[in-house]
Amino acid sequence: MSDLPQDTLEWLKAELDDELDEDVELELSEPALSLELRKIYKKAHPETIDRRTYFLALIELQAELIKLQDWVEHTGEKVVVLFEGRDSAGKGSVIKRITQRLNPRTCKVVALAKPTEREKTQWYFQRYVPHLPAAGEIVLFDRSWYNRAGVERVMGFASPDEVEQFFQDVPEFERMIVRSGVRLIKYWFSLSDEEQQLRFLMRIHDPLKQWKLSPMDLQSRVRWEDYTMAKEEMLARTNIQEAPWYIVEGNDKKRARLNCIAHLLDQVPYEDVPREPISLPERVFNPDYERSDMPEALYVPKRY
Repeated sequence: MSDLPQDTLEWLKAELDDELDEDVELELSEPALSLELRKIYKKAHPETIDRRTYFLALIELQAELIKLQDWVEHTGEKVVVLFEGRDSAGKGSVIKRITQRLNPRTCKVVALAKPTEREKTQWYFQRYVPHLPAAGEIVLFDRSWYNRAGVERVMGFASPDEVEQFFQDVPEFERMIVRSGVRLIKYWFSLSDEEQQLRFLMRIHDPLKQWKLSPMDLQSRVRWEDYTMAKEEMLARTNIQEAPWYIVEGNDKKRARLNCIAHLLDQVPYEDVPREPISLPERVFNPDYERSDMPEALYVPKRY
């Protein structure tokens, strides 16, 4: 993005200064951590990108994502991006940064709950198919059909025969998706054992993040090696030419976000879309109209 015109760079800097508060709000990571836990976490991490450099790079990438979305809408392209990885690896945070400035009507996030009793009796892929994009749409899966190769397998929710059937089916399922004109991009967020432990500790001690911890997450600590073996087989058996896996190193949150978004932009040959110049029309005034006062009870109290 370094070849951006000077006026664009100046706009980005202004945008950075303007919206820093909003981004800081998103970036609040450890509001209630004990001092001791902060020290442990800091000691375990090398210095990351400084805040201003990170935000400037992020906003440049988000400006490119807007161009990508415009191109997808203009050309009728269909894009699916899968985000997989261990619990707390950073999938949700990168999805937030991707969607932060995009139009939610044509960029959708799919994060399905556990299957219902009815869905358990359906063809395994059936509940995912309705969420695939129409022309001009981008769909981001926060976990996907690869649940069967991961949590369902490790926790015993799927039998060995069902897992094997999944491995037999998924390459052809994805080839069918690609043949239908969908761009399918798959990311695995990689995280070290020590880093996951630290992030889980932060969630335990942070009231704003405790909702992210489930009994299943805690079991993923107990079964670390089982998940590792499941991941290795999954990547080996489903890394097909039509839809290869891309591994994002996730120990450094900020670099992981930037690297993933930059790589995603490289996977789609988007171009600037020609647009008609926009001008604000003149306001029409009606001399006979008088705005009426609304009852005080309708207004939200001014507490701040």
